[in-house]
Amino acid sequence: MGKAHSHAYRDINMFFKLPFQVVPHTLCGIGDDLEETAKQYGFLNTEENWEKVVSNPDIDVIDICTPDSFHRDIAIAAAKANKHIICEKPLTVNYQFAREMRDAAKAGGVNNLCNFTYRGVPALRLIKRLIDQGKIGKPYAVKMQYLQDFSISPQFPFVWRMDSALAGPGIFGDKGSHLIDMTRYLLGEFDSVCSMSQIFIDKRKDLATGEMRKISTPDCAMFLAKLKCGAMASFELSNMAAGRKNAFLIEINGEKGSILFDLERLNEIKYFTYDDPPEQRGFRVILATEPEHDFIVNWWPSGHVLGWEHTFIHQIYGFLRAISEQCENESNFEDGAQCQQVVDAIVLSNQRGQWVSVDEIR
Repeated sequence: MGKAHSHAYRDINMFFKLPFQVVPHTLCGIGDDLEETAKQYGFLNTEENWEKVVSNPDIDVIDICTPDSFHRDIAIAAAKANKHIICEKPLTVNYQFAREMRDAAKAGGVNNLCNFTYRGVPALRLIKRLIDQGKIGKPYAVKMQYLQDFSISPQFPFVWRMDSALAGPGIFGDKGSHLIDMTRYLLGEFDSVCSMSQIFIDKRKDLATGEMRKISTPDCAMFLAKLKCGAMASFELSNMAAGRKNAFLIEINGEKGSILFDLERLNEIKYFTYDDPPEQRGFRVILATEPEHDFIVNWWPSGHVLGWEHTFIHQIYGFLRAISEQCENESNFEDGAQCQQVVDAIVLSNQRGQWVSVDEIR
């Protein structure tokens, strides 16, 4: 389980009302620090075998934070054991596996969350509300970027996300899934895509073995998309963007206005509308920390900003509330599968060097 998830369970009990207490039962993993980590985050037990965790009758929810290639087997086993499931994005490594996970969860009748974290950002949920209310009119163009520089140095070591056997399509699923899901959340489905990618540093040192390992996932990628709503979209993904730490940037242009978002200013959006008088037009900053904004009433007074950790809390809270109310939560395995279908189309486009219809992926 990831650290952000562990914090979320603690804070859900403190700040959100649920008809039950959330107890971190068993931390499953490997490593010398397993016991210490479990104690730090309040877990009652530790285990190195995930199958024993899934079969434990005292556990109600399985939270999957493993490398992507392990998601399917754990999720399907959890669904068969009637456990509710949280799974980190991307849901898995390809659309076929994603469908299997989605279908297993439906057959098991269990709630499921694909943790697209940024759906838990109040400012982004405000953007959706403005678009749904017609505040920018018909969407024309979408531009999204997810830029980091964490592996720009040739001395940065080999990590599992650089191995396609563990990470599938790599950056297309890792960073790309965030942008794809946010586009689907705000504007609807993809029609077709066209992509390109590049590996700039093709070998890195494996610190565990001391050997140089060949890199099999891209360092950078770009793709274009046609959306079914009629808008066109462009996307850029990079682990090699000098000076960028976690730049998740969005610009949406419509017939009546535009909206901008920068994750490094997590609580704000910029909004322009032609409905303003000409002498007052310009991008206004809206701070999404009022009680009218999603989730805010559970936190601090107006103007007291939230942080990245709150996005996990909001997503997991919505999932747990859906369990208690016996309804389906948003950002579920169906969303994860739809996102994976787009990722597979992007990967196919990258291989062919041409436009690919998303519907071609079945």
